[in-house]
Amino acid sequence: MSKSFCLIASLCAVLCGHGLHAQNTDRRMLSLDEMFRLADENSSSIKSYNTGKEAAAMAVKTAKAQRLPDISASLSASYLGDGYLWDRDFSNGQTISMPHFGNNFALQASMTVYSGGAINSGIALAELGEQMAALDWQKNRQDIRFILTGYYLNLFKLENQASVIEKNIDLTKIVIKNMEARREQGSALKNDITRYELQLENLKLQLTKVNDAKKIMNHQLVTTLHLPTGTEIVPDTTLLTSDAVAGNEDEWQQKASTSNLSLQQSGLNVEMSRQKEKLERSELLPKIAVVAEEHLDGPITIEVPVLDNNFNYWFVGIGVKYNISSLFKSNKKVKQARLQTRQAMEQQTLAREQVENAVQAAYTDYLTSFTELQTQKKKTELARQNYDVTDNRYRNELALLTDILDASNTRLDAELGLVNARIDVIYNYYKMKYLTHTL
Repeated sequence: MSKSFCLIASLCAVLCGHGLHAQNTDRRMLSLDEMFRLADENSSSIKSYNTGKEAAAMAVKTAKAQRLPDISASLSASYLGDGYLWDRDFSNGQTISMPHFGNNFALQASMTVYSGGAINSGIALAELGEQMAALDWQKNRQDIRFILTGYYLNLFKLENQASVIEKNIDLTKIVIKNMEARREQGSALKNDITRYELQLENLKLQLTKVNDAKKIMNHQLVTTLHLPTGTEIVPDTTLLTSDAVAGNEDEWQQKASTSNLSLQQSGLNVEMSRQKEKLERSELLPKIAVVAEEHLDGPITIEVPVLDNNFNYWFVGIGVKYNISSLFKSNKKVKQARLQTRQAMEQQTLAREQVENAVQAAYTDYLTSFTELQTQKKKTELARQNYDVTDNRYRNELALLTDILDASNTRLDAELGLVNARIDVIYNYYKMKYLTHTL
């Protein structure tokens, strides 16, 4: 009974373990669009840049708040000791009794009415910073989407490679089975079977490596998209049948000039440098503000004897402030700001050149991938025909074993190359969309 119970318990544990493993593995077919949506919702990088957008929006509100008046209030209570009074030659000194409780209340308000453009430039800089943060967020989304596209297409490529290898494994097994039957009839040698068995083991090793690579790529996708652990992503097979329209290079260059986020950012950098110029020039101008104050003090210590009374007074007026040292300090800062503006404009020109070159190179690779696909289709067709002919000749003992092994390897390489060529077309198409930031 004890042994039977242990055996039953062991079987239950194994079955339950398989059941839990099956429950933890969730196969989920994802299209590229759905993957992009999940990335927007769950990517930690995108969330971080979104927080940066919110911080930049708050910076604009902070800058605009500089237009509001500054209001301060102060209240103090103090203990006053007795005073001591002398003549001018410090003779005939006498103690002056004073009320010992002192109080002070002040309410001050000021509002800048002219700052030489400093406040307006500060607000403009903050607004440009908000636009820059929005572009950073969009650019990060494009970067994440392109990275995920690379993962996704690599996973797709590995899935198809595994499928091709599995088909070749099945075919090799059939060949081995047929050869074993021929060996029994005396028309095949054991050495011939051994060579095919060796090829079968190599195919199994390739399949193991491909499956391991699939696990790594799948884990990277699952982690980036924040999907449940154990999710197995299955690429959408309709992607291979979708039409990737090449268009012409001028169209892609036009898209890049209007949609590329790096070009937009370089333009914003120029505007920000110009606003910094205005900000530095504002230091050369006076600052004018409307001021108002209300005071309530006691006792009145400017009289002797001291008056134990509260004294209230207020005033309103206009204050003018000018930093004289700016005449020999700020002019250098203005020159520095002008140089920075010129540098930003030069960097903008450089960015245009870099984007144009990148689009031209990517478009050339894009067209090349079409040519490679057509070539690979023809190679695969010829490789399959060659294998069929060689296999037929081998069965009729008109070809050597090495001939059919070479034909089999050539067909396998051609079929894997065809899968890779199809996916390379799609990858180059999405690379064009990434460079134009329309992904």
